[in-house]
Amino acid sequence: MTAEDHGSEPETDRASDEPVMRAFRIAYDGREYAGFQRQPHARTVGGTVLRALADHGVLDRGDGPTHATPPGYAAAGRTDAGVSAVAQTVAFASPPWLTPRALNGRLPGSIRAWAAADVDPAFHATHDAARRTYRYHLHAPDAADAASARRAPEAVDDDRFRDALARLDGEHDFHNLTTDETGTVRDLSTRAIRTGDTLVVEIAADGFSRALVRRIVAAARAVGRGVTDLASIDELLSAESVSGARGVGPAPPEPLVLWDVRYPGVEFAVDAEAAERARVAFAERHRDARHAAAATGAVRERLLKAASEASGAETD
Repeated sequence: MTAEDHGSEPETDRASDEPVMRAFRIAYDGREYAGFQRQPHARTVGGTVLRALADHGVLDRGDGPTHATPPGYAAAGRTDAGVSAVAQTVAFASPPWLTPRALNGRLPGSIRAWAAADVDPAFHATHDAARRTYRYHLHAPDAADAASARRAPEAVDDDRFRDALARLDGEHDFHNLTTDETGTVRDLSTRAIRTGDTLVVEIAADGFSRALVRRIVAAARAVGRGVTDLASIDELLSAESVSGARGVGPAPPEPLVLWDVRYPGVEFAVDAEAAERARVAFAERHRDARHAAAATGAVRERLLKAASEASGAETD
């Protein structure tokens, strides 16, 4: 059983309006948002959650696109634009009747609360997180499969990829893999699991520097594809600054998911109805994405055939 499998259900009596400090597990499809953190002129996950709380009458609307925040409001992480989550954790002083189901009543289908826990009044969703886990779903056919290697330039050698990832495991100063100027020393645990044409790259730490996960994936991918060698990883971990063509840019944000956030002593109770409705909502979004991928894949194959035929004609 996971921590989400047990715990006491939050009370739902609207007659009691004494606030309780409550942490919510929230899943979202980040592709249509400019990140989690509220921004005055962009649609963000955090801004949408605050708008839902205003619609519920939990806080004042504020002026324009901004809203006030309830007492104690904080989130586990500020995911970047395009990054999704299954266990983002948002906590604040909540009326007892505000359950995940109730919160979802004012949220779009791309953002779903599915579990909650009543916590200590001093709880802080950012500072009290002991461990954060991200998963990056990298499209990377296995280079050992000759057919895959011919079909996809994204093919990687799993052993090379994992060797690169192992070099990045443990405590290092990752100043060459983030734009942050402070807090760059992190102790990471990493692993990569193959599922068909996808390498699921899991990286966990107590906290992360800006875009660190995506740059780690990009660095390991370059080694796995044979673009660079393991010496490049050692160079990135050295005290010398690495920039320009020798530097590493972040991998795309869309395959990245904030997978888990652990809080010692906090047990989240799953709202079964909210979780099931969230599953259905994300199943629909997954179906739509697969349909779009099938269409673009068909266009790709048609163009590949056209290019191949044109190349053959030139050599005749």
